[in-house]
Amino acid sequence: MIRCARTLTALSFASLLFSASLAAAQPRAAQPPGAPQTPVAQPSGGREVAAIADEKASQTSHVLRIDGREIRYTATAGTLPIRLDDGKVAARMFFVAYTKDGEDAKTRPVSFLYNGGPGSASVWLHMGSFAPRRVQMADEGFQPAPPYALVDNEQSLIDVSDLVFVDAMSTGFSRAMPGVDASQFHGQEGDIRAFGEFIAEYLGEYNRWPSPKFLIGESYGTIRSAGLSQELQSRHGVELNGIVLVSALLSYQTLSPAPNNDVAYAVQIETFAATAWYHKKLPADLQQKPIKQVVDEARTFAFGDYMQALTKGNLLSDAERAAMAEKLARYSGLSATYILSANLRVDSGRFRKELLRDKRLVVGRLDGRFTALDGDAAGERQDFDPSNTALQGAYVAMFQDYVKNTLKWDSDLHYPTSGNVRPWTYVQNRYMDETESLRLTMAKNPFLKVLVVCGYYDMATYVGGAEFNVWHLGYDRQLTGRVSLTYYEGGHMMYIRPSAHKALKADVAGFIRGAATK
Repeated sequence: MIRCARTLTALSFASLLFSASLAAAQPRAAQPPGAPQTPVAQPSGGREVAAIADEKASQTSHVLRIDGREIRYTATAGTLPIRLDDGKVAARMFFVAYTKDGEDAKTRPVSFLYNGGPGSASVWLHMGSFAPRRVQMADEGFQPAPPYALVDNEQSLIDVSDLVFVDAMSTGFSRAMPGVDASQFHGQEGDIRAFGEFIAEYLGEYNRWPSPKFLIGESYGTIRSAGLSQELQSRHGVELNGIVLVSALLSYQTLSPAPNNDVAYAVQIETFAATAWYHKKLPADLQQKPIKQVVDEARTFAFGDYMQALTKGNLLSDAERAAMAEKLARYSGLSATYILSANLRVDSGRFRKELLRDKRLVVGRLDGRFTALDGDAAGERQDFDPSNTALQGAYVAMFQDYVKNTLKWDSDLHYPTSGNVRPWTYVQNRYMDETESLRLTMAKNPFLKVLVVCGYYDMATYVGGAEFNVWHLGYDRQLTGRVSLTYYEGGHMMYIRPSAHKALKADVAGFIRGAATK
């Protein structure tokens, strides 16, 4: 378990959600960066359309013990209306809220949680991270054998904050109303607008305007949080206390390797080093060091010598190229010959296929600790992501049972964990980016704090990418001093690993307590 919190004031540049397919991304259409995805047909038909307007919220009472203390709470499952400029209900968004009984809503923090995709329902955070119940995985978070089980979650945040899990439009039970074009919500601006309307509606409906307020998003949910913070502030007058960015990205630049974007190659190196270290593919002297030290060295190399070499392009001499290939081999576990063949630029898809090729294994994208057999050990791309499939069956099965039989929400709607939201439109010329939105929100709200959560083995949103984004989030210490980073020996969903989950709970709980205090 690694827990290394570090504020930006301590960072030094010198010491320092799809993989390579995003290099070809065109303006106004984005691919999912991180969350588990299994294509599910988008439901249609009169039965589904009629159902959404008639469903009522369901409330149930529960008890959980955390650290030996009994916590009584109420779970509310339901939908809230989304009204746009004409005031008419354009959609209804599904949520499950957990509120601690007997607390004063004026002082009790409330946190809004969601996954990313884009197009992912919030079942992953809901069933794995901070809700009072979670899916039981095998040891160290690996794939469990069916049938699956749901257990009490001692790492729930219900002891420090009320929790509201929200499904994005066209995912889960969130739907546009009859006659309303759902595609207006399938994009950077429409998605942010819908979440802003939902949060404002929830604050009013459940009398939470006085409460300390937090956003906790994962993967694409972090770029959403950055934009949503400005939307809430400017359109609804909502000032946040804190934002938690789990497996973070603020710009697609870090996910889009291309001939004119060498940054996206450099940000991968820390994750390559961590993954190679885990699988014992690094040189002996590095293998003997703790993972934090290995990653720190890889960071220095990636944003120092390696980045300088990449920016020189074809001006590198043959001797310089050969020397750089040897250095990159040292921190990646790949051969210098392979690296030279890739022009010193190995994308993560090739890395995952090449690292354990001698064992006929590929490593996971969401979590590099996972491995699987491919049908073709000589190929360039893996058949599937073993760290995705490890969660899919257990999380979906347990949520379907939980929402109906425990939360008593019985809907005619189908629950797609991955909604049909393509094409995903965005407003920037090439890379979707919300860095400036977050900077401006923090400048206007000098009390807003940000926690950036990184998993060492995450190849969907890289540690180096999160760091690079944060390094460019303004330059004044009055702003950067309110941002901290934490690191865990886990992947994109670091909470599936018990040791990382415990550390993550402690860090996020401490962050909420600190940011909610006047």
